[in-house]
Amino acid sequence: MKKINTLLIVSFFLINTLPLFSQQTTSQKAFASLFYNTQVNQYRSADGTPGESYWQNQANYKVQVALDTTTNIISGKVEIDYRNNSPVALPFVWLQLDQNISKPDSRAAASSYSESLLKTSKKGFHIKNVKILIENKWVDANYLISDTRMQIRLNTDLTAKKGQLKIAINYDYILGENDGRAAILSTKNGKIYEVSYFYPRMCVFDDIRGWDTKPFLGAGEFYLDYGTIDYSVTLPKGMLVMGSGSLLNPKETLNKQDLARLEIAKKSDKTVVIRTPKEVEKSVKKTKNKTLEQVTWHFKMENTRDVAWAASTAFVWDAAKINLPKGKTALAMSVYPVESVGDTAWSRATEYLKQSVESFSDKWFVYPYPVAINVGGRVGGMEFPGITFDYWKVTSKHLYGIIAHEIGHDWFPMIVGSNERRYAWMDEGFNTFMDIYTQAEFNHGEYAPKRDGEYAPKGGNPADEIIAVMTKPEIPVIMTAADNFKSEDTHPVSYFKTAFGLVLLREVIVDPQRFDYAFKNYVTNWAFKHPTPYDFFRAMENGTGEDLAWFWRGWFLNNWTLDQAVTDVQYINNDPKQGALIQLENKNKLVLPVLIRITESNGKINNIKLPVEIWERDSHFTLKLDSNSTIKTVELDPEHKLPDVDRSNNSWNN
Repeated sequence: MKKINTLLIVSFFLINTLPLFSQQTTSQKAFASLFYNTQVNQYRSADGTPGESYWQNQANYKVQVALDTTTNIISGKVEIDYRNNSPVALPFVWLQLDQNISKPDSRAAASSYSESLLKTSKKGFHIKNVKILIENKWVDANYLISDTRMQIRLNTDLTAKKGQLKIAINYDYILGENDGRAAILSTKNGKIYEVSYFYPRMCVFDDIRGWDTKPFLGAGEFYLDYGTIDYSVTLPKGMLVMGSGSLLNPKETLNKQDLARLEIAKKSDKTVVIRTPKEVEKSVKKTKNKTLEQVTWHFKMENTRDVAWAASTAFVWDAAKINLPKGKTALAMSVYPVESVGDTAWSRATEYLKQSVESFSDKWFVYPYPVAINVGGRVGGMEFPGITFDYWKVTSKHLYGIIAHEIGHDWFPMIVGSNERRYAWMDEGFNTFMDIYTQAEFNHGEYAPKRDGEYAPKGGNPADEIIAVMTKPEIPVIMTAADNFKSEDTHPVSYFKTAFGLVLLREVIVDPQRFDYAFKNYVTNWAFKHPTPYDFFRAMENGTGEDLAWFWRGWFLNNWTLDQAVTDVQYINNDPKQGALIQLENKNKLVLPVLIRITESNGKINNIKLPVEIWERDSHFTLKLDSNSTIKTVELDPEHKLPDVDRSNNSWNN
């Protein structure tokens, strides 16, 4: 039996004693000083937490919309209560009109992303009027529209720190068959309508760049302030509506059987079917040609940045209780067409949703909303607070993956409100990272490990697969804005590389105990706030107790590659009993700890982890091993945890 000696950190010394020169070695570039080029202030602290005077503005909405199922026109009115908590008086405000992406003259019309969207002169928001409240009277606003933005110019500046502005907008637009993040699906029991960004929303005014008015081009998603959204949806009787937040009028919209089964589901750890396939088909026949009567569904969601909803006569509906820490509960619900029913399909959707929310809540931050909803429809996979739109034909492992990922976005960026349009990695990558561990836990590893289009898409070792991403010519860096990616690079960089970088940080560079503590504190401190990348970097450094500038510089700000090598093995005074000298080299700019396995001829195995600091002064390092026999083999990264681009120089054999 071989004797194994595992060392977490080994004592080491440098054989090289040459003086340091002004010209940096390859490795030293990673450790350059002055990584943080922005000063902290009263708004953002040096430890990565919100500062003493941190502020953000608030946007509350009251939205009333009606869906005409004959024309697919959504007509609405939104009243916005905007609170200026900033120290700056505002002479104007900006709003987002994201439906305008479908206009033929939009900036997005020139981009490849929007080629699949039907663009006509009738698409986009049709703004009927815009008013602001002045001295308790609604007056016409002075506004202009530029692409997907609206500017309202005020006669009197909105007061700093306490200013309140009320805006009312009447509008309508045509819901398209496939609008990217909204769509219509025809099924045998009726159409499924998935509706999002259905009302004008405020742009964010923050301490980073003032008004963030980056236009909506399609790939870059959203950046929004928090508030309460009270919204109602009016449409034909017989349709079931699922929406973000709490349904305020269930007795007016649901029948007694629905209500009774819903109460059972709220107490059940197993999925309870509320509307069966047979009941759906029976209901459709009963209400056919009797769609003149209208019903209004009233929802409300607090401390949220957005809402979305879906409606159909075709929904099978099931639900189950979500168990949260400290005895709290929420409700997981899924709706989908009869065509999606099946034990390997959507009949397990609520089971997947329930486990995902419970796992994320246990690990990172407790789910704050009363319900979590899956909608099976035409949209391939899209997230909104408390509700996700997922493709109705997906099954098995792929269905679990899409549900876990999309509901995971309730943590990033719905709870931790980063700027998706500028930093896609802060929600897509963080979410993918969480999914890795949650998927491993599901049903004792039923779908483990996570291998899909988001993470190691070829199904192999992530450390090996990421090399193709790192070495691809002209691949964008992680910090690239979402709209600046070619479509084929978005998932490899924003999802895969970011997530694998966090795995490296957790499992190799730091350790799970310190990483989890720091990451959880980051989530807690920035819940319902707006962190920047550098807030995250600072938070992780302070929480783990590590200077990680070298990692952020190499992995996130650049596409540096790793090549560690064993160059030679010698014995002190040519005597193996006096110890071995193992020559190592870091050949490229990226630096990481060294994981090394040394096997002696007497059968002893030494597993050694060398910290990244060995590369601070030089790209060459000599490890002294207190051996008692000759060295049989030396192998770097034997378990393939590191993304080494050239493994041909990772081993030495006697």
